[in-house]
Amino acid sequence: MTLPKRNETAPTRCALGLGSNLGDRKANLDGALRRLEQSEGITLVARSSDYETPPWGPVPQDDYLNICTVVDTTLAPHDLLKRCLEIENELGRVRDVRWGPRTIDIDVLIYGSEKIEDDALELPHPRMRDRAFVLIPLAEIWPDAPIGDGRTAAEALETCPDQDGVVRLEHT
Repeated sequence: MTLPKRNETAPTRCALGLGSNLGDRKANLDGALRRLEQSEGITLVARSSDYETPPWGPVPQDDYLNICTVVDTTLAPHDLLKRCLEIENELGRVRDVRWGPRTIDIDVLIYGSEKIEDDALELPHPRMRDRAFVLIPLAEIWPDAPIGDGRTAAEALETCPDQDGVVRLEHT
């Protein structure tokens, strides 16, 4: 028996968060975006500005360059996550220290209105509502993004701590 494919005529609007703090951070982000754009079933809709942000968590490390992107996808949620993890591996991501430095990090933040909680994936991303380095770029490109607690990205940003450390970079 063949399982039906996802309806490829009705893509799902999703948000991804990307960050890098090792090597050429801008090149790492650009390389990840290129790979996302070249992936079957993923269409890039919007990209935020670049934001320099202090590291989050207990591990001392250099500042991050963070962005968010909005994509439309015909991939299932776990397949989108799988593709993001493949891109991280292609760009040399090593997972040795939790919240440690990384060449690239790609988080699936929102997958339509789906709510998922399993060992591999939790959607909407449970910690994005408290992280300015996610909400600021997300609200820039998708202010009405549903973050899972009844608020939009723009509404959550109104009460989000640590916004002062997130600096928008101007492109030349």
